[in-house]
Amino acid sequence: MSVDSMSKRDRLAAAIVGGSVDRPPVALWRHFPGDDQRADDLAAATIAFQRRWDWDFVKVMPASSFCLRDWGVEDRWVGNDEGTREYTRRVIKRAEDWESLPLLDPQEGWLGEQLRCLNAIVSGLDEDAPVIQTIFNPLSQAKNLAGKERLLVHLRRHPEAVRAGLETITQVTRRFIELALETGITGFFFAVQHARYSLLSEAEYDEFGRAYDLRLFKAFEGTKAWFNLLHIHGLDIMFDRLADYPAQAWNWHDQETPPSLAEGQRKVSGAVVGGLARWETVLRGTPDAVKAKAQTAIEQTGGRKFILGTGCVTPVATPQANLRAVREAVE
Repeated sequence: MSVDSMSKRDRLAAAIVGGSVDRPPVALWRHFPGDDQRADDLAAATIAFQRRWDWDFVKVMPASSFCLRDWGVEDRWVGNDEGTREYTRRVIKRAEDWESLPLLDPQEGWLGEQLRCLNAIVSGLDEDAPVIQTIFNPLSQAKNLAGKERLLVHLRRHPEAVRAGLETITQVTRRFIELALETGITGFFFAVQHARYSLLSEAEYDEFGRAYDLRLFKAFEGTKAWFNLLHIHGLDIMFDRLADYPAQAWNWHDQETPPSLAEGQRKVSGAVVGGLARWETVLRGTPDAVKAKAQTAIEQTGGRKFILGTGCVTPVATPQANLRAVREAVE
């Protein structure tokens, strides 16, 4: 196949290994507040977004509570610029609550609805764009069950109880991953939120984060999940501790925190995803500024092992002209 007529799948596969591409792959993703509360509406919004902008892969964006509602958390939409929801009820109050988390059946409840959403998206897209489902790592799920501060207190004062909860979360998530792959998706967007020096030490992250992360990555082995994108959220991240994860692409807030895109590219085996500052450039900038930033990222990486995108979710109020500029920047 000539490099000027590649399918999305072939372009992405080539970018992962540093092969020749007709152009750098590009993808943005966003929340759909309100529509993310019903499987059919989230599927329809996701499909419409992809048909409008023709990204090289589709990241499915349920609310972060999709994997926790069946344990009893509650949340609401209050107008956040990212499109995320505010948690109004946590289910972990005491240390012993971690040990009483029940094993969920991912074919039922909110998890089952997300599987139905994936089926609708995969069957509704008449193109070859890979579809990846968002997975929050066990420690991120634990944070949303307990609240940020309570999790850190329990982690340090009651580590055995937290480990019991993480074990339950990991088992349920692994089963969801297995079922999600049956829908025909290509892989997963694996979100890590605590690999940050402002939250944990490296030893703490190794024990309560990395150990469970790698167990879930094991669930991808030997499957059709050939594109798994690791997202390292936040500032002052432990990039080097996650650089050896068995992912195919790495995404972080490269415009806000080290390492730079080029530095990160040298540390990982797959592609790097980024180059665009989501607030200053994509939301508040001009189309020309968007294209200039994209060109800088392409030059920084040589256009190899690189996917153009933002460091995290695209704000819901992003101007259409700037979305168009992101898409046109790689043409």
